[in-house]
Amino acid sequence: MPASISPAELKSLLQAGNSIDLIDVRTPMEFQAIHLEMARNEPLDRLDPKAVQAARNGSSQKPLYVICRSGARGSQACAQFVAAGFPNVVNVEGGTMACEAAGLPVVRGKQTIPLNCQVQIVTGTLVILGSVLAYALHPYWLALPIMMGSGLVFSGITNTCAMGTFLARMPWNQCKDGACPT
Repeated sequence: MPASISPAELKSLLQAGNSIDLIDVRTPMEFQAIHLEMARNEPLDRLDPKAVQAARNGSSQKPLYVICRSGARGSQACAQFVAAGFPNVVNVEGGTMACEAAGLPVVRGKQTIPLNCQVQIVTGTLVILGSVLAYALHPYWLALPIMMGSGLVFSGITNTCAMGTFLARMPWNQCKDGACPT
């Protein structure tokens, strides 16, 4: 199990003058909306632990800090690093939201709909659509809300989200012409 650090502990490290290597694993558009000053974007759906470690230029012995919006994707990214043989990773508890609340310096940009909200919008829409079609046309349409409910249960049990991974790759979650900061 990877280590974790609270936003207050991270703030103390920074105030003590420690340099930290922090990657943010949210989508480029989420990163553009708000991120910690010292973070660089390495989206979870394209995360390559070996490439990230190779790019650290000799600092691979120091911990790599991982952050997302609220902590869940950061934890998934840490698990990928550990599975790839890089155990010196630290998940930032509570993610960017908690760090902002703790007073860590953030950079704000163009606001977007967070990925978890996009998943909720799509899931809710498909549940409503399937229910209406089952009522109006044929009961077989109940398969749609049943699949969405099953997907939510699976996501909760495994702490993964196939729909989130799919939506992260959609054009509206990507930066155009390299316009997102890294």
